[in-house]
Amino acid sequence: SDLNRQSDLVLDLAKQAKIMARKYDVVVTNPPYMGTRNMGARLKDYLGDQYSRVKTDLFSAFIIRCREMSRLAGHLGFMCPFVWMFISSYEWLRRELCTHSQITTLVQLEYSGFDGATVPICTFTLRNSAVSDRGVYIRLSEFRGSEQQGPMTLKAVRDPLVDYRYISGASDFARIPGSPIAYWASEAVMDAFDRGRPLGDIAPPRVGMTTSNNDRFLRLWHEVEETRIGFYMRSREEARESGSRWFPYNKGGAFRKWYGNNEYLVDWEADGRRINGCGSAFPRSREFYFSPSITWTFVSSSRFGVRSSPPGFLFDVGGSSAFPAEEDNFYITAFLCSKLAFEFLKMLNPTLNFQVGNIADLPILFPSSPAVRSRIEALAQECIDMARRDWDSFETSWDFARHPFLTYGEGASTIEVAFDRWSDFAESQFQQMRRNEEEINRLFIEIYGLEHEMSPEVPDEDITIQRADRERDVRSFISYAVGCMLGRYSLDEAGLAYAGGEFDISKYHSFVPDRDGVLPVLDDEYFKDDIVGRFVEFVKVCFGPASLEENLEWIAASLGRREEETSRDTIRRYFLDEFYRDHVRTYRKRPIYWMFSSGRQKAFQALIYMHRYQSDTVALVRTKYLLELESRIDARVKSLQKSIDSGMAGASKAQLSKTIAKLERQLAELRDYDEEMHSLADDMLEIDLDDGVAENYSKFAAVLEAIR
Repeated sequence: SDLNRQSDLVLDLAKQAKIMARKYDVVVTNPPYMGTRNMGARLKDYLGDQYSRVKTDLFSAFIIRCREMSRLAGHLGFMCPFVWMFISSYEWLRRELCTHSQITTLVQLEYSGFDGATVPICTFTLRNSAVSDRGVYIRLSEFRGSEQQGPMTLKAVRDPLVDYRYISGASDFARIPGSPIAYWASEAVMDAFDRGRPLGDIAPPRVGMTTSNNDRFLRLWHEVEETRIGFYMRSREEARESGSRWFPYNKGGAFRKWYGNNEYLVDWEADGRRINGCGSAFPRSREFYFSPSITWTFVSSSRFGVRSSPPGFLFDVGGSSAFPAEEDNFYITAFLCSKLAFEFLKMLNPTLNFQVGNIADLPILFPSSPAVRSRIEALAQECIDMARRDWDSFETSWDFARHPFLTYGEGASTIEVAFDRWSDFAESQFQQMRRNEEEINRLFIEIYGLEHEMSPEVPDEDITIQRADRERDVRSFISYAVGCMLGRYSLDEAGLAYAGGEFDISKYHSFVPDRDGVLPVLDDEYFKDDIVGRFVEFVKVCFGPASLEENLEWIAASLGRREEETSRDTIRRYFLDEFYRDHVRTYRKRPIYWMFSSGRQKAFQALIYMHRYQSDTVALVRTKYLLELESRIDARVKSLQKSIDSGMAGASKAQLSKTIAKLERQLAELRDYDEEMHSLADDMLEIDLDDGVAENYSKFAAVLEAIR
């Protein structure tokens, strides 16, 4: 009956309540993990009412609940994410456990500690009373892969002398800001936190802007018209008065030290009129906008990338920044780029996020000798200069002047000699950077008294300026040549010659760019301004006619010349098959050169420069190149067919028939493509460079090479 069922339910609930109300000698669990974003309203409200100090995640509330279920001096065991050991939102939990409990053992697994899952996990035991005993900790972070976790743990249990087993007590953790469970920190490190000034007192770190709509408010710098960019502004007032719309924006980026990752712009016209009008945007820390700073990448997979940022930048969360006084700038930059800063950060928060609070807590010690401080500052300045020079050696920098083959190979008659000079210079800079960084590490190790714990050596992968690379650098030289063909660069002046506005042909003397701004990229030389012919001319202008063939051979070998190819064949194949893919990759899927492409047969391809686009450009491409090519291929088919009909036989006839079949496939593709081009040509579409590549490119998606 219903009454009996209700009675049974009440009895079951009473039994459950009795179990939950009891105190236990041992409580062991792998609690559920759930952040507040995934909680239902009822669960979120319950945690807010009953466990408000540990409501960040369900597992942390379970830890407190299990302590409530344990007898005094009882034992508890958990397996859960190790974020509670470090990040600020769990500081109360750490202090609670270290004050009223005793961590007896803890094993911190490596991120890939479980097969098929990459999660930050630890397993630990607690005694539910405050005792003075020290705990045993095993750190498996250096042992990658699930297959190593168990054996290395057992080894540490059997052998107390292994270097990844530690003994530490709760009172030690309180000596580090935020009380992280940094059980591997030595007495010398603890002493540094005791004696050092928090970095936040010297160089206040700040979280920057949240735009809420990066697609609307951010651009890669090369997308917009150069005259619309406000470089090197020193204040919000100067930026407002400049009338510029776009300004440099620190946004983090890949691991890189000392200088670089200057890629983005933010719409801050009229002191951020558009962003301020967006209710969900949050332009924090405005008083620091355009100030010189030290910036870093907020999220990293393994290393801490810190860079000096000159005046003129705004910044966001991913490019959080610190703002030291001018006299402390080089010293603080050097410290943050040293091995010590990263090791200290791993104690404060060994997750993947370098939060401003962690940066602010780093201990800063100054040397007693002014000469030592001066030496560190001089080394830091030299490192910044080298990193800046390296960054500016490639066209993705807005301060790029000319290709390294021309900068370091001036007067060379061959590209090989130019490359060798560039390679020697880049290698000397790489090794000098290593020496500087190792000396900085050594000096800071001495200042902090860590000679017995840390070495100054810097591995190759931590040097973030580039060595020469023959294939990469030849491809970049070809890209620079295309820029000169389309007018972006001029051999007669450094930096950008044209990036929007009125095109001035008088800037170009040594090598004149294509007059109509259209470069056909075809499998044969159908047009006078064929891209291979223009490239050959460019090489001749740069290195002279006497060594032209030698230079073309060297370039072709660098690109991977096939046995049956001439050097020009190899270069043509590169333009047909690989150039545009390289360009899209280099320009982060926001290409400035656009490739018209008829399809898989590659019957018709042509490059234009986005900044030279006019409303009649599509019509120009169609009438001057596409229709003319169709006519020429048609005439060629008829000529070949006539040769066959006149009695040519044998292998020659078979080869001609194969060529005709290919050309007929191309003709069919061209005719279909012309329908799309005709429609767009009639539309006379306008573009607005402020809208960026993605918006503008999509208008022509039917006739352009797809961005992959």
